[in-house]
Amino acid sequence: MEEYIVQMKNISKEFPGVKALDDVQLNLKRGEVLAFLGENGAGKSTLMKILSGIYQRDAGTIQVDGDIIDNMNPVKARELGIAIIHQELNMCSHLTVQENIFLGREKTKSGILSEQEMNKEAKRVLDRLKIDIDPNTLVGDLAVSKQQMVEIAKALSTNARILIMDEPTSALTSAEIDELFRIINQLKSEGCGIIYISHRLEELKHITDRVIVLRDGKYIATKEFAEIDMDEIVSLMVGREIKNKFPRVECEKGEKILEIRNLNAGKMVRDINLELYKGEIVGIAGLMGAGRTETTRAIFGVDPKESGEIIIDGQSVTINKPEDAIRAGIVLAPEDRKKDGLCTKLSVADNIALPNLDILCNRAGVVSSKRQDEMVEKTVADLKIKLANENVDAGSLSGGNQQKIVVGKWLARDSKVVIFDEPTRGIDVAAKVEIYNLMNELKKAGIGVMFVSSEMPEVMGISDRIIVMCDGRITGELATAEATQEQILIHATKFEDKSSNDKGDQKNGN
Repeated sequence: MEEYIVQMKNISKEFPGVKALDDVQLNLKRGEVLAFLGENGAGKSTLMKILSGIYQRDAGTIQVDGDIIDNMNPVKARELGIAIIHQELNMCSHLTVQENIFLGREKTKSGILSEQEMNKEAKRVLDRLKIDIDPNTLVGDLAVSKQQMVEIAKALSTNARILIMDEPTSALTSAEIDELFRIINQLKSEGCGIIYISHRLEELKHITDRVIVLRDGKYIATKEFAEIDMDEIVSLMVGREIKNKFPRVECEKGEKILEIRNLNAGKMVRDINLELYKGEIVGIAGLMGAGRTETTRAIFGVDPKESGEIIIDGQSVTINKPEDAIRAGIVLAPEDRKKDGLCTKLSVADNIALPNLDILCNRAGVVSSKRQDEMVEKTVADLKIKLANENVDAGSLSGGNQQKIVVGKWLARDSKVVIFDEPTRGIDVAAKVEIYNLMNELKKAGIGVMFVSSEMPEVMGISDRIIVMCDGRITGELATAEATQEQILIHATKFEDKSSNDKGDQKNGN
């Protein structure tokens, strides 16, 4: 029996103007987790798309179980037991769990869909993974973590032996990550080979056997995980040592620029009161579902407010829609960059220009090409966005470069408050440092910066103050110099005690 279940040798791939892969190799053993690492744009996704048959390689060979595979395509990849779980889940929310699992592979009997057989098989796969989900549940009613479990079950229902996981923990809580790792270790013990892509390097120690690193489309190294430390991994990824992962700058705290009074919006934004000063970075921490994103959306006018007041530079402003917020000097880089932050079918240049048409147009309403070119060139250069040219579709870029566009399009504005919601999710360590430096530049320019993050080291490393939310409320505020992860977690778990209300309801017969 071959030691390796997959062998990719001398793989090269070129797109117009960009050599994405240059003589790359990758080997995967049975029953191992191979961490596949590299900066955004290093070529990881391209190589995985070649392995799963989405892209065709320009050069090199692919072997599965020792057999050379020519003309790889998605159907052949599935037949060989190769499955990929993308960072953005590919689920049909209006269909049930079992309908999603067998989508495109429906079981029939005498030409009629066999719901009973599909239900039985879906339950068998879910039980194998010890996942307690009813196959008849609508996927749209499941939490993201459960949808991810369904994606894994779908892959296993095709008898997948080679599983590619792309940033699988980016939207999961700690408890959900633990459950995912349990499943990964179970699949590993059953002989499944897993290629694991993640920028959360701290989680690798729980599951990883070996590490392979790419940089700028080139193979750099393969190491046994037990023989390498995190600093060496980062150095291999970026080609240099990153001494300060959380660069901070000290600025004199300026005047109050933003004040939120008694803000209420739905169930997850309740009586929010906060202040933000010029030249200050405030981090908003909390567990998933704490109401952090909902608060940023209410401030920016995406979601309707029930009550409350927003004050900019001492003046009360009315914000009913994002246009009002932008006019008042408040901008938002949203959590879901593809859904809310980008037009993926438009070019990078158009994405940067779109929210800035008011300052790019002349009095006749015509866009100045010169101004637009200057704005786009400056944004791409300042944020080191990797692309062939500014006219490529934003959707074709890596996740980290997409995030930079979402952030960069606001830089040309005379904004007073910049709100970032999970700005570093799904991007590599070097790109994170670039985002932190961007925040620092805004801070030095006297702009108030507010950012939501689920990574406590990030919040503690970059913020001047930390606001903690739980159950839709602010439950604590800490000076960064005095904050610890334990203190943040205590405030993040101050759930409202509703037992007295429940008892009162029962007493009143409700």
